[in-house]
Order: sequence, then structure tokens, then C-alpha cells
Amino acid sequence: MEVISINKNHYPDIAEIYRQGIETGMATFEISVPSWESWNENKLKHSRLIAFENNEALGWVALSKVSSRCVYEGVAEVSIYVSKNHRGKGVGKILMEHLINESETHGIWTLQSGMFPENEATIALHKLFGFRIIGYREKIGRLGGIWRDSVLMERRSKIVGTD
Repeated sequence: MEVISINKNHYPDIAEIYRQGIETGMATFEISVPSWESWNENKLKHSRLIAFENNEALGWVALSKVSSRCVYEGVAEVSIYVSKNHRGKGVGKILMEHLINESETHGIWTLQSGMFPENEATIALHKLFGFRIIGYREKIGRLGGIWRDSVLMERRSKIVGTD
């Protein structure tokens, strides 16, 4: 498996994997895949990674800014998606490991992630990498006309921002 930085040429693969996540009804509040321009604008320029094996995209991970306030410049939100044909095979673990290393190289001291409580595999993945549940957001948004809760998790770096 090869994990590389994302560029615009990877977007068809990213969009397809994102579409698969949307279809589960357990990965995001989004109901459609954004354009490259929108996706690109909303993700940090670093810590965007995609995993390939035999020229097939297996999954991707990227970070988004959580606030424009300078005090939160080292805090980012994780998006991680694995192709439906490769879930449960360790792709998420490899992507998360690479993401944490990359994010710390770029001065990120806290990673946060929100997910539906029913998405037990994603919660377990985050816990494996030291994320902890910091709260539940009750009926934070609607999906398909139904109010949904989310779990908020975070991971504090042990090497960045420790002074």
C-alpha cells in the first residue's frame, strides 16, 4: 500500500469514496459530493493523504480548519473515508497513522472529529489512536429529515504544543 499527498488528479477517486460514505447514511451530514474547488477550499493545504494499492484508491484522509481565530491555528478536524470494498482491512489505521504524523509535522496540536454514534467502527478507530470522547451533540443536524446526534472526539499531540 502506498500513501501519498492528494492533488487535483486524485479527486475523481476521492469523490467516489466520499459518495460511498454518503450512501451509508452514517458517515456525514452531506447529501452530495462537493466539487473539487469546494473540497479544496475547505481542506487545509497539508495533511491530505490518499492510499493506493495496485493503482486502486483505497481511502483518503484530510484536515479542515476549525476556526479562523489564531488561538486555534493548531486545531484541525479530521475527515477519513475508506472505499466500501476495503473497509475492515486496516486502511483506516494506516491513513490515521500517516495523518497524525503529517499533522504534527505541520504544527497541529489537537485533532478533533465528529461522527454519528452508530458509526462504531469509526469511533473504535479514533480510540485506537488516542482520541477520547469529549461530548455528545444532541440533534445537531438533520439528515433525510431526521435529527441526528453526533459524538465529538479529540486527540491532543504529545509532541506539538507541549511547552
